[in-house]
Amino acid sequence: MIKKISPLAPKNFPKLPLVKGIRMGTAKSGTKYKGRRDIFTAVFEKGTTVAGAFTQSDIRAEPVEFCKKNIIDGSARVLAVNAGFANAFTGKKGKKINKSITSNIKKIVKCREKDIFICSTGVIGENIPLRPTNKAISQSLKISENKWESAAKSIMTTDTFPKAIGRKILIDNKEVSLVGIAKGSGMISPNMATMLAFIFTDALIDKTVLQTLLNIELRNSFNAITVDSDTSTNDTVLVFATGKAMDDKNERIISRTSDSRLIKFREAFSEVMHDLAIQIVKDGEGAKKLIQIKVSGAENTSSAKEIARSIADSPLVKTAVGASDPNWGRIIMAIGKAKEKINPKKISLKIGSNTIIKDGEISRSYSESRTKKYMKGKDILLDINLGLGNSFSQIWTCDLTEGYIKINADYRS
Repeated sequence: MIKKISPLAPKNFPKLPLVKGIRMGTAKSGTKYKGRRDIFTAVFEKGTTVAGAFTQSDIRAEPVEFCKKNIIDGSARVLAVNAGFANAFTGKKGKKINKSITSNIKKIVKCREKDIFICSTGVIGENIPLRPTNKAISQSLKISENKWESAAKSIMTTDTFPKAIGRKILIDNKEVSLVGIAKGSGMISPNMATMLAFIFTDALIDKTVLQTLLNIELRNSFNAITVDSDTSTNDTVLVFATGKAMDDKNERIISRTSDSRLIKFREAFSEVMHDLAIQIVKDGEGAKKLIQIKVSGAENTSSAKEIARSIADSPLVKTAVGASDPNWGRIIMAIGKAKEKINPKKISLKIGSNTIIKDGEISRSYSESRTKKYMKGKDILLDINLGLGNSFSQIWTCDLTEGYIKINADYRS
């Protein structure tokens, strides 16, 4: 299947900083994808801390279960990722596959099993071909190419472009780097992360603080996007902190969230997570438009979020946006089906700067032709005020086009 690059894709792959304490590699297994790299590995220096978040689906892939068990210790030496096979719903065979991969890794990198993190993405129910996969992982572990673009490309499945972002900050006058890469295009509707995302930094941060930051920043990044309302079996976000940018003897580890040195780091970390999340939506299968949905004036944040998600997950809303059709009745429908507290007489609705509904009635200034012209653009804002309180939430999604159907109909062919 030849994939056309999303019209919302960035023009160029970003220039990313070096993250100290990481050795990366990629390789070709020759299994699902012929002629392209589909294995990514990262080897971390001793002392690297790790935090993670995982799918909340009741059916979890074997790599997810493996990582959830290992994340408790909070230390990491190796990350290994394969694309093409999810190792999900594979029964006892799936566990044996994980065991084989970890045994192979331990022969090359002398470390404990609980310091290894395995992630898989691809078709559910298909077993990973072990011999070529282990051979490719071995090759990847033995090289040191440290090319972010190769890493981001190697984890892609139906993605049309590699996703990455980087930031540099100063902590105690030392340059600290953050780099994130991600994959995701379909099966995107998280109650966590619904894709694979890996964030690397050379800041010196305690595992508990790292986990707290991740949990906080998930709310407005990977937990605030949807493409098709389907939650994957393999959703994983992992954050690794090597500490090697702050490794002199007098440097203190950041062990409290109240540490003032964390302020700039948290800002950069938030930017990285949010940007990766938006890139995933921009690469939504068949997407041509990015849709931002704001819900304000809600009685509480939970209610605002439920209404925003109801709108974002509505095929009728998404197809109308795709057709540049200001069929605002579909948005009203989606608000109502959320079953949250509303007062129809207080609802106001804008599409972009175009006021459509004001206090429950059609605005006298509403112009359908002007709104339709706005909706021909690539970035669409749906702005709803419920008029009940002060709470707010927002979510990002994309339009629904014929391209989504074609991609998913051809996925295994």
